[in-house]
Amino acid sequence: MQQLHESTAYIKRVTGDFAPEFGIILGTGLGALVNELEVAHSLPYAEIPNFPVSTVESHSGILIFGHLAGRRVVVMQGRFHFYEGYSMEQVVFPVRVMKLLGVKKLFVSNAAGGLNPAFNTSDLMIITDHINLQPSNPLIGKNMDELGPRFPDMSDTYDEQMVRQAMVIAEDAGFTVQEGVYASVPGPMLETPAEYRYLSIIGADAVGMSTVPEVIAARHMGLPVFAVSVITDMGTPDRIKKVILADILEAAAIAEPRMTLLIKELVRNA
Repeated sequence: MQQLHESTAYIKRVTGDFAPEFGIILGTGLGALVNELEVAHSLPYAEIPNFPVSTVESHSGILIFGHLAGRRVVVMQGRFHFYEGYSMEQVVFPVRVMKLLGVKKLFVSNAAGGLNPAFNTSDLMIITDHINLQPSNPLIGKNMDELGPRFPDMSDTYDEQMVRQAMVIAEDAGFTVQEGVYASVPGPMLETPAEYRYLSIIGADAVGMSTVPEVIAARHMGLPVFAVSVITDMGTPDRIKKVILADILEAAAIAEPRMTLLIKELVRNA
C-alpha cells in the first residue's frame, strides 16, 4: 500500500488537478487509440516510482492522461505480463494506482488467438467471462483491506450493461462483434495443437497471456470492467499455422479502428 500511495502521490504532483474518470489498458498492436486523445500529460513508466517497465517491443510503456470523447481518461500504452518475470502484484500495480487516482470504470484490450470456429482473424470479441490458467493471481497473500474484500465475488466480472452498449454501438457503426470466454495462460510461447483443443474443450473462445490478472484486481476494488479481444490468429485444427509477432501486429492493425471506435463511444456514453 505504501508503494501504491507513493506512485499515486507522484502522479498527482505531475498531473495537477487532472482527475481521470476512466482507465484504459491497450494491448499488443492496439496503441493507436492514443491518436484520438487530447493529451494533457504523458509519463514514461520508468519515471513513476515503483512502476514496472514494459519489456515487450510492441508495448510503448507510457501512462497518458487526456480527454477522449470529452471525458477524462488515463491510458496505459503498454501493459505488463507475468511471462516478463514480474510478480502478479507488479502486473496489476498500475490498475490499483488507477483506482487510487479515482477512475470509475476500466476498459481493457488484448490480442488473442481464436478458438471458436465461427471467428476469423481480425474479429473483435467482447469478453463475457474468463478462465484463469495463470499459475497465480494478484489476490494471493495478505489481503489489502483498503482495496477490497478477502473473497471478492466474480459472478458478474464483465459489466453486462457495457457489453450490451458495445453490441449496439457496433451494430450502429455497421460491423459485427463476437462475444465469448477468454482463457488467460502464462506464455510467452503460443499454444500447441493439443493445448488449443484442450482450451476449446473447457469452454474458451479465445486465448491470450494477459487481461485476467488486471480484471481480478479491478473487480477486487469494485471497478466495473469492459474487455475486448482482437483475434490475431486462429487455433482451430484446420487453421493453425506458424505465427510471428509481425503477423499478430498486422491482424491487430486491421481491427484497431473498430476497437478504438467501440471504446471511444463507450467512454462517451458512460
